[in-house]
Amino acid sequence: MTSPPIVIFRPSPSGGRRVTVQRDGRVQILGLAHSDHDVIVFLEGAGLEDPERILDSPEWVEWRGGRAHRYEAA
Repeated sequence: MTSPPIVIFRPSPSGGRRVTVQRDGRVQILGLAHSDHDVIVFLEGAGLEDPERILDSPEWVEWRGGRAHRYEAA
């Protein structure tokens, strides 16, 4: 099994989560998201179509180190 191409990392101490996408064997940092809307905007900017439907798809997105859809500092 391969890793999902999109990783949303644990919330930073100041809030927000780093979002990365892996394409062509390279990892690209898309930005620091403070909401699902931010993630959707980042993914659209990276060329993914209809990103809101994949946020809960484990084949596409790994929510690492924290609950999915939560962006505040722990």
